[in-house]
Amino acid sequence: MAIEGGQAHYLARVMRVAAGDGVVLCDDVTGEWAARVVETGKRGVSLVCEALLRRREAVPDFVLCAALLKKDRFDLVLEKACELGVARIQPVLTRRCVADKLNLERARAIVTEAAEQCARTALAVLAEPVKLQALLREWEPGRALFFADEAGGAGARESFAGHRGAAALLTGPEGGFDDDERAAIRGHAAAVPISLGPRILRGETAAIAATALWMGIAGDWQ
Repeated sequence: MAIEGGQAHYLARVMRVAAGDGVVLCDDVTGEWAARVVETGKRGVSLVCEALLRRREAVPDFVLCAALLKKDRFDLVLEKACELGVARIQPVLTRRCVADKLNLERARAIVTEAAEQCARTALAVLAEPVKLQALLREWEPGRALFFADEAGGAGARESFAGHRGAAALLTGPEGGFDDDERAAIRGHAAAVPISLGPRILRGETAAIAATALWMGIAGDWQ
């Protein structure tokens, strides 16, 4: 097999692999492989896969719907969401979002690097940003939407423990959801308003903390 682009550059120029060197590859389809370098060149690196080390992991059917934040803060959400084991990350555009664009190529690189760091064999899917109204309008039937509402709701722990099946978590931007957005979310049939405790959390803190709590209660940390 041949690897090109940024990954080939990393192997050849940063790691300085040579013919005969062993490397570990993950294809996000079958799993993690032990491979050996056959040849390095200007355009790519040729390798041969020798043994399957781990099959692609099964991750919980959990989607993080996180409102866009300032770049460095959303970078943190992307990285930690991948490490925590979410299946899909859905960036959301709300009225109070400070950021209104996401460099998908850069964001996917962050998710890939996070997967490599934590030895994850199933890469989290990163979707294009979507407006809140469209997210609610096109919601997948049967998937619970846990809404981290700073105005209050049921305890997150109890809500997560009582749910089985496909789930998602919706967290807000720096300025929170406005009244109309909050009403629209609470009025949705799939919405389950939850509280994340007595303090108002930053957007990135809410997304990371609530995801970790869900993984510990209803996800694959059990």
